[in-house]
Amino acid sequence: MFSLNVPLPPAVDRLADDLHPQLVAFDRLRERRTLVCKRIGAEDVGVAPGRDPTAERDRAVAEIRERVRPVLDGTDPIDLRITGIEYFRRPTRGPGPVVYLRVESGDLRRVHRRLCGVFDPVEGMEGEEYTPHVTLARGGDIEAAERLTNLEVDPIEWRAGSLEVYDPDFREPAATIEF
Repeated sequence: MFSLNVPLPPAVDRLADDLHPQLVAFDRLRERRTLVCKRIGAEDVGVAPGRDPTAERDRAVAEIRERVRPVLDGTDPIDLRITGIEYFRRPTRGPGPVVYLRVESGDLRRVHRRLCGVFDPVEGMEGEEYTPHVTLARGGDIEAAERLTNLEVDPIEWRAGSLEVYDPDFREPAATIEF
């Protein structure tokens, strides 16, 4: 599944590094942190079930860019703010709890809604259920997750003027789409 991700400022990695001692209580730590704006299934870009998406990567990325550009046309850079730590007790997929940095941005929510008009929302994760966040860790101790939510973090504010097309097979951005 491809995704459209908001580039993160270095301050997010610094905060995650500072939180590392409290995150070791979880089964899995997220080393590559992302802020997903919209997930895009292989079927949304014409990759048939059973076909190798990596073989069609260039075509799929080109199609994503073609379909996203008109949606973002005229969009001003978006303002974002990390304001604290929260967790999903029972995430839609995978083990819980999922500890994350809470992201507040009306701009991001508006872009997400527009993209849901072009690519089907992933049930239980997008559309009305969309929660902008940066995952830090998952699985393990619920009490540790609750303790983390009590920590105060200095807000991180930034402005983003692009989205990155993230390729899950290569685990890297495959393209950048400017606003």
